[in-house]
Amino acid sequence: MREFIVEADGGSRGNPGPAGYGAVVFDAATGETLAERSEYLGVVTNNVAEYRGLLAGLRAAFDLDPTATVHVRMDSKLVVEQMSGRWKIKHPDMKPLAMEASRVFPPERVTYEWIPREQNRRADRLANEAMDMGAEGASVALGASGSSGASVAPSVSGSSGAPVAPSASGAAKADADIRAAKAVAAPGWAPADMGAPATFVLLRHGETALTPQKRFSGSGGSDPVLSEIGRDQAERVGAALARRGTIQAIVASPLARTRETAAAAARRLGLEVTIDEGLRETDFGAWEGLTFGEVRERYPDDLNAWLADPEARPTGDGESFTETATRIAATRDKLVAAYAGRTVLLVSHVTPIKTFVRLALGAPPESLFRMELSAASLSAVAYYADGNASVRLFNDTSHLR
Repeated sequence: MREFIVEADGGSRGNPGPAGYGAVVFDAATGETLAERSEYLGVVTNNVAEYRGLLAGLRAAFDLDPTATVHVRMDSKLVVEQMSGRWKIKHPDMKPLAMEASRVFPPERVTYEWIPREQNRRADRLANEAMDMGAEGASVALGASGSSGASVAPSVSGSSGAPVAPSASGAAKADADIRAAKAVAAPGWAPADMGAPATFVLLRHGETALTPQKRFSGSGGSDPVLSEIGRDQAERVGAALARRGTIQAIVASPLARTRETAAAAARRLGLEVTIDEGLRETDFGAWEGLTFGEVRERYPDDLNAWLADPEARPTGDGESFTETATRIAATRDKLVAAYAGRTVLLVSHVTPIKTFVRLALGAPPESLFRMELSAASLSAVAYYADGNASVRLFNDTSHLR
């Protein structure tokens, strides 16, 4: 039985944004390149582009020999784990693509392997060439042996930019996220045909007993519930949001104070609450429950390092601002893809909300110390299909007066 190796990749400049895929089919015995596929997809998410690349590679292999076995190599951990059956597929845009890919060959004849991006250069190059062509107004699908296929998608206006390697982490990941946003999205008014943005209305939870005492209260502490004042604040903000009538979904951090605040809004809006672990507060380690002054007294060196370096962690292996930014950027991308064109209430905490705003502005990490965010306050950021983000509101507490 003949064996093929399929290497596939996909990318999106903006996530969602101008996207494309690339796929290569090799003969497993000789290493000979048998087919290449690439396509500009228009505006879709990175994950959808990766699945489209997989599907194109499998179809190309099937066209060569429908009786063959196939070994797929991709640098997308998500696609490899989901197609291997180890991770569930929850996103509605990916389920039909995964199902379609599973039907090209009998599942027992296809195996999957994750590889680092540097080992997937051929498919990555094809995906980037497809995105480049799309940015220039051309859309070309390459057929077997590199022959030119038909135009398959309309062009999307927008500047091209380099994709961010998924292996980037720490400060490099957060900085790369900002650089990519700047490269993809040139500042200016959004085109009229861009469509409705995904708008995140960012609600900080109401007061707890720790809030007026200004104590560190993250995801690693006592998980306090709302105080009486906090419950009143939650009701007031829920009533204000109901009057505006724009919220279409609610997503909340898993901590008790955010779930309570979200529940109050949900009752007013007639919506259900979805919990997302990515929206939780930073873990402040040994500082949980302490005031700033108490931390200064007990851990002066650690506090000074934390104030000076976004990669420094709170005492006791807490979470650094860089780690929080990486988590929030991933959560943002996932939610933008899931709620494109809709207005969503995200009920979260001080650091995550400030980080959403910081990343939208392309501001440095130290800007977190220059933002005031009150309990039960509202902020808002809109995310457009070309990768641009627009901060529309910050720290609004008018509904509490």
